[in-house]
Amino acid sequence: MAARNDNQASMWAEACELLSRAERLHRHFFVPRHAASSLPVWHPPADVLETEREVLILVALPGVSPEAVEAVIEDGALRVAGLRLLPPELRLAAIHRLELPQGRFERRVPLPPGRYATPIRHSLVNGCLLVRLEKAG
Repeated sequence: MAARNDNQASMWAEACELLSRAERLHRHFFVPRHAASSLPVWHPPADVLETEREVLILVALPGVSPEAVEAVIEDGALRVAGLRLLPPELRLAAIHRLELPQGRFERRVPLPPGRYATPIRHSLVNGCLLVRLEKAG
């Protein structure tokens, strides 16, 4: 019976350590900084896919309008930047949990080598910003 209790205690300690590591990882990716500065507060996750004719970049930006996002190509990377704020009607609400990051964001996504046509087209698809870069030449 003592061995069983030791195993349960060991499993419990391991589960707590895994949860602690997950929390540290979450804090690492969403490091809060002073929102009034020009530095980004958070970096949204992104996917890059390539077809024969274009490169598609999906950037997770729930609650951000595509018009509020700047998307430019700089030094072989796509830079996506903007601001995510609570809607005005929710700013005075009692917050019980706030997991989606707020404030200024910026993400630099390295692009596959090549030339891309301008202008950059982007739209909102299922809570993600979809940037379509048409290959030039």
